[in-house]
Amino acid sequence: MTEQAPAAYAGKRRVLSGVKPTGDLHLGNYLGALVKFTRMQHEAETFIFVADLHAITEWQDPAKLTAQTREIAAAYLAAGLDPKIATIFPQSAVTEHAELAWIFNCVARVGWLDRMTQFKDKSGKNKEKASVGLYTYPVLQAADILLYKATHVPVGDDQKQHVELTRDIAAKFNHDFDAPGYFPLPEPIHQGAGARIMSLRDASEKMSKSNPSDAARINLTDDADAVAQKIRKAKTDPLPLPETVDELKDRPEAQNLVGIYAALDGRTSAEVLTEFAGEGFGAFKPRLADLAVAKLGPVGTEMRRLMADPAEIDKVLAAGAERARAAAAPTLAEVKKLVGFWGA
Repeated sequence: MTEQAPAAYAGKRRVLSGVKPTGDLHLGNYLGALVKFTRMQHEAETFIFVADLHAITEWQDPAKLTAQTREIAAAYLAAGLDPKIATIFPQSAVTEHAELAWIFNCVARVGWLDRMTQFKDKSGKNKEKASVGLYTYPVLQAADILLYKATHVPVGDDQKQHVELTRDIAAKFNHDFDAPGYFPLPEPIHQGAGARIMSLRDASEKMSKSNPSDAARINLTDDADAVAQKIRKAKTDPLPLPETVDELKDRPEAQNLVGIYAALDGRTSAEVLTEFAGEGFGAFKPRLADLAVAKLGPVGTEMRRLMADPAEIDKVLAAGAERARAAAAPTLAEVKKLVGFWGA
């Protein structure tokens, strides 16, 4: 597709993103997403949702899904998202997401979805046993984004392909229904430092909510002792820290810990190495642990406070859902009219 973003969207930034309520949020989520969301709410109109529709592409315990939806919302608030500025809501509370996804299922082509590498990665050798939802969830992602006519989407490297699919769907819809420029072609925002925090036990893998080893990640709800212990036991090599970033290339564990320090402290890895070059991990890890506790401690404390008062979280989610529906409903109504649905 070659359609260009319309001039009407120039300078009018609207950002959308979300996190699935599956598993405990961890340091990688905080640095790769939550910190960025908090900053972006002051730079653009921001919609941040709890992606509970995406969560059920794999079976979820219903009671746990509800609890984890609240936990994601608590993390958003504890990290600094302000519900008076950003629209924070549960995806399933805005039914327009699912309605627009069906229309987009009829716009997207099977060949486009066949090229989505994440389905292949997640389904593995059990493709026939995977849910249809897992196969088509990139279309739901497109609906999430375009329902609010978002112009920018913060993504990691593994999601850039889905933003490209969203652009293709937007361009094809605009063409098929003779509505040039109706949907913007959203741009990915690379999340930069902190976007790829690796496992503390195996730096060849991303830090993940699904890793069976709790020691592989720092959970946002971990207390100070747990954070310090996990960093102290993080896998490293016996060499001292080098002077340059290039010298870290073949040392994934060292590279990961230096990167975590840099992201937490708002510095580059090169600046961190300038301070710690020549020191061993026996000296570096305690400093990293102190920094992590200082940065994450207030977030964990506030999360625990909020989670002890679910009514406060629910109030935020209900208000956010109302705001999100007010933004989404006109788009869906216009789409139905463009498609030719009766009564639209």
